[in-house]
Amino acid sequence: MRTISSTTPRTSAVLAGSALATALLASATIAGSASAAAVPDQTARAAAWAPAASATITPGVMMYTAGAQCTANFVYTDSSGAVYVGYAAHCAGDGGAATDTDGCESASLPLGTKVTFREGGNLLSEGTELGSGTLAYSSWLTESQIGTTDPNTCAYNDLALVKVDAGDVDKVNPSVPFWGGPTGIDTDGTAAGDRVYSYGNSSLRAGLSPLSPKIGISLGDAAADGGWSHPLYTVTPGVPGDSGSAFLSADGTAVGTLSTLGLAPLPLSNNIGDLAKELAFAQRHSGIAGLELALGTEPFSPIL
Repeated sequence: MRTISSTTPRTSAVLAGSALATALLASATIAGSASAAAVPDQTARAAAWAPAASATITPGVMMYTAGAQCTANFVYTDSSGAVYVGYAAHCAGDGGAATDTDGCESASLPLGTKVTFREGGNLLSEGTELGSGTLAYSSWLTESQIGTTDPNTCAYNDLALVKVDAGDVDKVNPSVPFWGGPTGIDTDGTAAGDRVYSYGNSSLRAGLSPLSPKIGISLGDAAADGGWSHPLYTVTPGVPGDSGSAFLSADGTAVGTLSTLGLAPLPLSNNIGDLAKELAFAQRHSGIAGLELALGTEPFSPIL
């Protein structure tokens, strides 16, 4: 996970850790502020997914690239029927500083790099391989190639797509473990106090699934970020290895992907890149025809 020190003041930064935990667990009814973007019918594709209960390649699966471990966010498809799993573009960085935050200037591994899907990884072992794929798109590589200069795009567009090997596609289900969904794509960002849901899988936690589900509260979007970034707190913050993780809004729409760990003025907060913007950028520049988010086969159920 990258670290970033924000200098933008936010009035919601007064949320203390204990108050946050109380707020997260006290309310059982949350009015979702996110709205779902229109998504094409996926009935035919859904019939081909592996059953959620037995699928092994899903959002939240561990992904290893040249020894570096990150976490899958969502599943995507294209018009040819190919299947992709997303994670953070910085997970395919060239091994430089973990604090690199500018995707327009940071070097990355080339397209075609092998990525493996694994379970049970920890600090001593990469765990068991479940399948593999190849790096098919990186926002960082693309930004460099097309000469992107917008500072928010460079700072927060942190999405890469791994094309699942044909022999492993039958192991895939797009549902986010524990929570279900996604039900669509969020298009209106987050407001201070909005509930969010995630599923991380860092090897620092030895891949223990009981520690993977996370619930959090948005700190409110800053206008200066242009809608590209959503700062938030979770009861247990995302740590290195959780990078790329999916975040869902209160109605189960895909709101973002975990990118950075904040240091100041919001210590131990996380920043997630806006998925609607990240995906739109990929649709324009990746060369992948018909690229779209795959909806979950399991209903979204925010039981906490």
